[in-house]
Amino acid sequence: MTDANCQIYLLTPPQITDLDEFCALLDETLAAAPVACLQIRLKAQKSQSFEDSVIIQAGRAITPIAHRHGTLVLINDRPDLAAEIGADGAHIGQDDMDYFSSRELLGGDAIIGVTCHNSKELAFKAAEAGADYVAFGAFFGTQTKEPPKGKHLPRAELEILQWWHEAVEIPSVAIGGITVNNARQVIEAGADFIAVSSGVWDHPDGPAAAVSRLSQLCSLQ
Repeated sequence: MTDANCQIYLLTPPQITDLDEFCALLDETLAAAPVACLQIRLKAQKSQSFEDSVIIQAGRAITPIAHRHGTLVLINDRPDLAAEIGADGAHIGQDDMDYFSSRELLGGDAIIGVTCHNSKELAFKAAEAGADYVAFGAFFGTQTKEPPKGKHLPRAELEILQWWHEAVEIPSVAIGGITVNNARQVIEAGADFIAVSSGVWDHPDGPAAAVSRLSQLCSLQ
């Protein structure tokens, strides 16, 4: 997951109502421009809960499409399901399975990224443990990246991306409210990856147009 330029890190929508329809849309989207990574991030609505089988079914359908386009696949929160799905690794939050347990479960070749919010301390801890990347955010208002229950997390500042880029070799992922309209700020601050969800899937010209524009912005570094 390393490259000289910033790269696109795409997240699925939190709910996928028609898997076949989404897979066709995903295929079209990934064909429009290079996408380094796709995180399968399914979140149940407040009155619902997801069975593991729903995540596994989605993962098994999505992963071959992503791999066909050279896009790595990570499973959000659930390293225990990544191997069963055939994904390339997992993204874990501070309240999920810890890094060392995740690494033991997935093995040395898997990609494991860690949410670090706006904390240099958490980022250093993850880097020292061996994380493949650290994720900072949210940088802008977002409905898809909610803080843990009972916690209030301060908005991340762009300065942390510049500081990390200059101080540490491990890649950073910027997440939270990133769109075609504000991505340039994050790219210029030094993010190695821009994580985008609704900024792609809800783009008025469609997701393929969104990733194409984001790719252009990344190439302007």
